[in-house]
Amino acid sequence: MTGARLLRGAAGAAGFLVIGELVIRFGLSDDLTFPAPSTVLYEAAGLLADPEFLTGVGTTLTNWVLGLLIAIGIAVPLGVLLGALAPVERAIRPVLEFMRPIPSVAIIPLAILLIPVDEMMKVSVIVYASIWPILINTLYGMHDVDPLAKESLRSFGFGSLAVLARVSLPSAAPFVATGVRIAAGIALVLAVSAELLAGGVAGIGVYVNVAGSGNRTDLMMAATFWAGVFGVLANLVLLAGERRLFHWHRMRTGATES
Repeated sequence: MTGARLLRGAAGAAGFLVIGELVIRFGLSDDLTFPAPSTVLYEAAGLLADPEFLTGVGTTLTNWVLGLLIAIGIAVPLGVLLGALAPVERAIRPVLEFMRPIPSVAIIPLAILLIPVDEMMKVSVIVYASIWPILINTLYGMHDVDPLAKESLRSFGFGSLAVLARVSLPSAAPFVATGVRIAAGIALVLAVSAELLAGGVAGIGVYVNVAGSGNRTDLMMAATFWAGVFGVLANLVLLAGERRLFHWHRMRTGATES
């Protein structure tokens, strides 16, 4: 059940923090300095009252959401088009397979050189990283459509667009949602990474850089903690949306909650 799973997750996280606290306070030598989890959590709570950090959070989340939405707007129609037109997919597939494995973080220096506008550069990097899981999952969903269902609709006189709208898109929708959920985590990583490498006026990554320049490891870890929290919350919200909207898909595939 969902409640039991959350309870187990909370227990696991609490155990990890306790072990980390004991190891850092009693297991490390005096030459190694690293903030204990209790110190990080204390500073993380204090950041909620820090206007500079909150401004940075707003900037990071804005770039994150904007980049993810643009990626959805590009990847979903492209995936549907390629999935519906097999010859076009076969022609473009080698290019996709060449570009997809390129580490998204590796293109940040190139993006800095090519895109002079700071926010546009960061959003562009997020878009590039987020497109791939959405596109690949959309293609997979289009390939998973039951051919018998499509042929049945055609036998009643429905055209290609009607088959696409009534069968292919609804069948592929759960796969698209999964791709968006995966892309959301990747997009957050790239949003913070771009700020770490490119700097800027505000952002979680910028705040981490500033804290690092002042040798405030505790603040660096506290800001990173909140980035992780945002990623977990986004995943939980999107996962709950998938279960609510596509419960029929879980029943069809035999997936169960544990």
